[in-house]
Amino acid sequence: MSRKGRPIDTATELPGLQTMAEEEMIRLKNMHLAPYIQLATVLIGKRRLSGGNMFRHQIDTFGILMDYGYIDSVLLKASVIHDLVEDVPEFDRERILEIDEESHEVYQLVLEVTRRPVEEKGTFLTRILEYGSERALLLKSADRISNMIALGYTTDSAFIKRYTDETERYVFPIAEKVNKDMLSELVELVGTRRAYLIRCFEI
Repeated sequence: MSRKGRPIDTATELPGLQTMAEEEMIRLKNMHLAPYIQLATVLIGKRRLSGGNMFRHQIDTFGILMDYGYIDSVLLKASVIHDLVEDVPEFDRERILEIDEESHEVYQLVLEVTRRPVEEKGTFLTRILEYGSERALLLKSADRISNMIALGYTTDSAFIKRYTDETERYVFPIAEKVNKDMLSELVELVGTRRAYLIRCFEI
């Protein structure tokens, strides 16, 4: 087993590397992910403060979940469209629901991690912590890891401070409930951003 709980195919593994097991590869191959990725391309036009766009963020979140060993079809499908409903309110949601037999589960998971117009950010994250499914907790943890990494590409000190404080207060408990390794990564990322802020103030 890898550090993150992923079964390793020792028959094909290269020395020093962790590779996807044959069984995982087959499951991924049969997941019918392409239509969800196609929907996510709508987000290419949504720029991010740290550079890039929201489409790349969806794919990054997907990759983080796989890196942690999650080969759950509903979770991975939701990861590649998790910001679609929130960032493109006019998007025709029926396009999600008509994709395959898991579409309704995927859509419900996306809604779990979608901030409602009436929710303040803290209320939104507290809702996920207290009432979110295990998949929602995992998806939000992976989403925040991606966002924290992206903070390394912005120099807006006020935004970095606000985001790291929010991560520590709300997202640490979310990750702690489902994956201690994800929590450890978030703690490390917050530490690097706080160190950056200290250097900024010293300058």
